[in-house]
Amino acid sequence: MSTIAAISTAIGTGGIGIIRLSGQDTFKILEKIFKHKNKQDINSIKGYSIKYGKIIDYKTNEEIDEVLVSYFKGPESYTREDMCEINSHGGIVVTRKILDLCIREGASLAEPGEFTKRAFLNGRIDLSQAESVIDIINAKTIQEAKISVKQLEGELSKDINEIKKDILDVLVQIEASIDYPEYDVETVTKETAITKLEGVKTKLSRLQSTFRNGKILREGVKIAIIGKPNAGKSSLLNAILREERAIVTEIEGTTRDTIEEYVNIEGIPFKIVDTAGIRQAKDEVEKIGIKKSKEIAQDSDFIIVMIDSSTKLTKEDKDVLKQIEEKNALIALNKIDKGQIITKDTEEIKKCNKQVINISAINKTGIDNIFKTIIEKLQIGEIKTNDSYVVTNQRHKEAINKAYQNLEEAINTIKDDMPIDIVAINIKEILESLGKITGENVSENLIQEIFKKFCLGK
Repeated sequence: MSTIAAISTAIGTGGIGIIRLSGQDTFKILEKIFKHKNKQDINSIKGYSIKYGKIIDYKTNEEIDEVLVSYFKGPESYTREDMCEINSHGGIVVTRKILDLCIREGASLAEPGEFTKRAFLNGRIDLSQAESVIDIINAKTIQEAKISVKQLEGELSKDINEIKKDILDVLVQIEASIDYPEYDVETVTKETAITKLEGVKTKLSRLQSTFRNGKILREGVKIAIIGKPNAGKSSLLNAILREERAIVTEIEGTTRDTIEEYVNIEGIPFKIVDTAGIRQAKDEVEKIGIKKSKEIAQDSDFIIVMIDSSTKLTKEDKDVLKQIEEKNALIALNKIDKGQIITKDTEEIKKCNKQVINISAINKTGIDNIFKTIIEKLQIGEIKTNDSYVVTNQRHKEAINKAYQNLEEAINTIKDDMPIDIVAINIKEILESLGKITGENVSENLIQEIFKKFCLGK
């Protein structure tokens, strides 16, 4: 493989910048541009060591920067190739200049995720571990990061490989009975296979059951705040975020588009969406905003209906309440600081049969009760990650579901007393599905798609 180089730190002003190289010519390139204080032959420099010196353009004798260079000798490196990381001062100019020197001396600019891709292709990590790297980078909460670290450490791979071992044991027995029919052990083989496959079914079912919590950790709980104009939707968003994120005025229809923000409550990411006030639109722009509000409400995991409790219910309020009849929702009676006309005992509110919470978004009263109610209604609680693995990746979920489906077919095939060689086909399909998780059975196109999601330098 060619030697690759990239800037691994975020572009912009910062204390440190890191330029990373990996490949067989890493140290040849480094030797041309790096002059360390006490000159040493590369063979005498140990891996996992750091040297101080300067990056110099030998063609012009220009000194670029003072740096620290970390040496990693393959196969004891992230990519299992010779690697180095040049730690320079941060900023766009210096890091870019060093990268340009590396490319001039023979390195190729790395593609997104190419360092991690090489770690996968060279067998240091499997595909599920590689995917965990981008999950760690994109984690929105500590809980999500913990799960991603467990995956990087191979927790999911360990579970999958144990299941594959059980499946292979069954396959070996089945193929032995096919190859040696004279021993007449098919009945025993079928009984043993069912016992073993039922155990695998339990393990796969456990992994399946974790995906709901995994999806919550990865994507968050999507909550739409809906209501008529001036009900206090934007004030509630600001109160939740503890900052003036949305414009709040007495003028109706201030919010024309959606505003989305994440907030971390008890280790769970909540995606809060403030929407345009729902009423009879006065212009085309507002009409589009209201249409979008209704669509978001239908697509959300939970809805908060904001009602101005200091005035009588309007037609707009009643129209909004109709939208939550079949949805997970609560009713927030806002502006209790102005005196309540609408209460939980108001007939139209009682008919909705939804939890009612009294709040004052301006005074930040009752806000905590909203999230306590949502957590209780969705039965998510605080998701614990210390004792077991949680599946967070949609691709992994689909592969596990496919394996589970093939497993049920295999068990039913045996119970229906079908020929044992048909069972072998189902077993191989289970192995193929599980192999997609760890990377044994994936196409080059899928690998490319996965690593496109990575940033440069990782």
